[in-house]
Amino acid sequence: MSDGCCSAKSVGADFHRNHHILKSLLKRGFGMRAAASDVSARLAEIDQRIAQALQRSGRSQTVQVIGVTKYLDAPEMVELRSAGIRIFAENRVQVALSKLEWFQEQAPGISPEAWHFIGHLQRNKLSRVMGRFQLIHSVDSLSLLESLSRHCQEQQLGQNVLLQVNISGEASKGGFTAQELDGLSVTRFEAEGIRVLGLMGMAAEADESTVRSSFRLLRTLRDRLQDRLGRPLPELSMGMSGDFEIAVEEGASLLRIGSLLYS
Repeated sequence: MSDGCCSAKSVGADFHRNHHILKSLLKRGFGMRAAASDVSARLAEIDQRIAQALQRSGRSQTVQVIGVTKYLDAPEMVELRSAGIRIFAENRVQVALSKLEWFQEQAPGISPEAWHFIGHLQRNKLSRVMGRFQLIHSVDSLSLLESLSRHCQEQQLGQNVLLQVNISGEASKGGFTAQELDGLSVTRFEAEGIRVLGLMGMAAEADESTVRSSFRLLRTLRDRLQDRLGRPLPELSMGMSGDFEIAVEEGASLLRIGSLLYS
């Protein structure tokens, strides 16, 4: 047996250990907001609403629900994982890393398939983020993009990112403007290790027409950018618990869902 393989005995031991951890965590509860069965039911309802939104829009793309876990402790997140949430998203670096390490140490067999970062990213914390998150949704400025690029070169790493666009026009929300995005030389940064997979945006809390217009703008900007690059940009991260159906109708591929799953 090659060095890269595990014996059947060790695999079985790992399985039983992780199964025991999961049962213990679920039994103890940790003050969780909802039982795994409740989360599973809520996720099934969300999936049904996504399917209905796709049908209304005539779209057929894959839509991924990302569990926003910023208000949950690591043991509480076990409920989401056991219910079928495959990707966790966090918005604070230190908190995210502590949760990631908890899963690695306490429950490696039930860790999520991927961790995404969705919060404002400070440049002085880039070294702690690089290589730890499969996707950063919130690259919101040219200066941050340049800093990420430098870190990629220094650490000889690649990093998947989404460019955050301010589609609501609110001063409280960060992101590139439409004009800045249209003038951005993405290929320059991709040559240095950055891999742009698409765009991210947040709509204002407003009427349906305004929200829809914001999401439609993000899709239009994505389409223009991929035309310039000459390759697909598959990801549109838009839509949260209160507006995800509109986002799906307008082409979202990633939904950032939090309170709807566990409150």
